[in-house]
Amino acid sequence: MSNFVVSARKYRPMRFDEVVGQEHISQTLKNAFKNNHLAHAFLFCGPRGVGKTTSARILAKVLNCENVTEDYEPCNQCNSCESFNGNASFNITELDAASNNSVEHIRALIEQVRFQPQKGRFKIYIIDEVHMLSQQAFNAFLKTLEEPPPYAKFILATTEKHKIIPTILSRCQIFDFKRISIPSMVGHLQNICKEENIQAEPDALHIIAQKADGALRDSLSIFDRIVSFSNDKITYSDVIENLNVLDYDYYFKLLDAMFSEDVSSVLLTFDKILRKGFDPSVFINGLAEHIRNILVGKDAKTLELLEVGEALKNQYTQQARIAPMSFLLAALNIGNDCDINYKMARNKRLHVEMALIKMTYLSRATKAVTQHVVVSSGAVEKKIEPIKTEKTASPTIQTKPAPTPEPVNNPPKAVPTPTIQSKVQLSNNETVKLKAFSIEAMEAEVAKEEQKEAITEKLAFTQENLTTLWNEFTETLELQSAKSIFKTAKYVLEAPNIKIKVSTSFAQSTMQQVKEFLPFLKERFSRKEIFFKFEVDAGAIKVEKPKITKPTKPGDIYRVMQGQNPLIRDLILKFSLKPEQR
Repeated sequence: MSNFVVSARKYRPMRFDEVVGQEHISQTLKNAFKNNHLAHAFLFCGPRGVGKTTSARILAKVLNCENVTEDYEPCNQCNSCESFNGNASFNITELDAASNNSVEHIRALIEQVRFQPQKGRFKIYIIDEVHMLSQQAFNAFLKTLEEPPPYAKFILATTEKHKIIPTILSRCQIFDFKRISIPSMVGHLQNICKEENIQAEPDALHIIAQKADGALRDSLSIFDRIVSFSNDKITYSDVIENLNVLDYDYYFKLLDAMFSEDVSSVLLTFDKILRKGFDPSVFINGLAEHIRNILVGKDAKTLELLEVGEALKNQYTQQARIAPMSFLLAALNIGNDCDINYKMARNKRLHVEMALIKMTYLSRATKAVTQHVVVSSGAVEKKIEPIKTEKTASPTIQTKPAPTPEPVNNPPKAVPTPTIQSKVQLSNNETVKLKAFSIEAMEAEVAKEEQKEAITEKLAFTQENLTTLWNEFTETLELQSAKSIFKTAKYVLEAPNIKIKVSTSFAQSTMQQVKEFLPFLKERFSRKEIFFKFEVDAGAIKVEKPKITKPTKPGDIYRVMQGQNPLIRDLILKFSLKPEQR
């Protein structure tokens, strides 16, 4: 049996240019070499499998390389590079802090730092998973990390930056590694396929990259497993079967059935998915993501957000052309509610099926709630689009006159899930009651349209109408002091001014703080210019507070206390007390 080497090790980058998806870090380190601005301590942070340790090794090789290239890459041919590639370098030490995290291990490392390199310019120490060091180990490492010998370089790597104490962070030059994008990962896998003479479908590599969730090492591990399963020919069907991924075709079929309101096909497709062993929560999340992708595919500007192959991208674009925007938004809302309430549902299958049925009949519900509001003489006439019946005659819609709309300041409260009821008058005077289910989002949309189209009655700018609106607004005030001031104030209409006479400057200040009053009058009078002109009544009677004299004699004090609290008399009688006499 041959010695098999996994792709993550076999195709590990040996140069900065080969590091996938971290060009910003590679270029920064190259510029540091070019300008001779190298720090003595580096901290590489980021998620797993994105190239932290690989970049640390390449940086260590460049530091001791005898023939650095013009673009500051290691030559991989000198004695220093070859010894490091063969794990025989004495100047580069790698320490796994996950298993060597005690203070004794750090003290042993500090002892090694004292000795100069026997060959080469630097002694480099790579400490992986540095966040695993104990508090005592961090404290023992502080002084050496802050002021190391000129020949010592430290490269720390971690996946959990927040666990490192601030004193360590302040002594390092920090580099943040990002997740590998799906296009970059797919390109790297395609290069490996060329090297290994493996045939791979682009959609299959996209699935592998999506499953890796930004970690290149995970994608290479999945790639090796798929290659072993498919015998050097990777197909889309093999990948979804091996990785237990739900096929995109199910979602495309589901939406096509929903567009035609074929609820039977929707439920049968869902049953088929369950029989394959997929969890309903995974299915509903995948369906929501599919609807999101269709929503993204409706605009050419957002089409680049689809992280799928070209074939799938074309399918999304085609289905996006026939998918109504109202359906997509409402279906996303239903899918989100289904996912949120999934854990609390006892019958989880029925819970998901109800969400699918709602999505299937969304187009019918949208037609039923489409209303046009016309306000005339205080009555609201609702027009609903014609609904097909067995009668050939075109139906006419009749509804009861709605009550007069409330003032704008007090809009009616929205009902969470209302039921639409109307009567259709047919040609032979028969009436049929129609009911259509709706959802909260659609009713909120209709309520907004009604409020926008409602026409408020405009009043003439007269003293009589001013008195009516003044009293109407006064009743809406919640603060009793402000309501009292509005009621006692005197006002006279002197267009375009309203002359307001108040008794005190405090009353004037209180009325000026009610900011809603002036816009209310402008809207009801349909006037752009209305001004308040305040006048403090100089002849107002000043009410002086009566002077209160405090009693001094015990008898008087007793009588005052008895008047304030009758229980004092009972207390005196019960204990046979007598007030002090002076």
